[in-house]
Amino acid sequence: MDVRRGNHRAQSSLELLVTLSFGLIILLPIVVLAFIQISTSSSSLATTEAQQTASKLADTAAYIGAQGYPAKQLTLVQMPPDIAAIEVGTLSGGIGHEIVIEIRTNAGLSYVTAYSPVNVSGSLGNIASAGSYLVNISAQTYCPADAAVSCVYIQST
Repeated sequence: MDVRRGNHRAQSSLELLVTLSFGLIILLPIVVLAFIQISTSSSSLATTEAQQTASKLADTAAYIGAQGYPAKQLTLVQMPPDIAAIEVGTLSGGIGHEIVIEIRTNAGLSYVTAYSPVNVSGSLGNIASAGSYLVNISAQTYCPADAAVSCVYIQST
């Protein structure tokens, strides 16, 4: 009788093991797809947040530029995670009409830009991590990058 009881226990254990294995085989792709989806959403959220920040800076620069010198304003902006760089004016840091935020995503670098109708220049290079930052936006009669041109200067405080 002991042999039969041992066979039944072994058979029950084997059936349970096979059932659990099939369950894990079915669950594993679902878990992998969930992680991929979460990663994609995180990148998309960071890009959207960067677009809002760039647009806020460009809109504020246009407002300050329309008022002219000596207008200035402190603006609170929220920077997303995975910032690679922030360029004001041009990609080389000169005077221009763009604010460019580079974000690291799963697909590589993503460039988020906002256009400003006024000349902008400045430095936001010391902002390297996610968080809230105060940014000083001021109208300048003579732009620090080129004294022959007036601009709106954007810098972190």
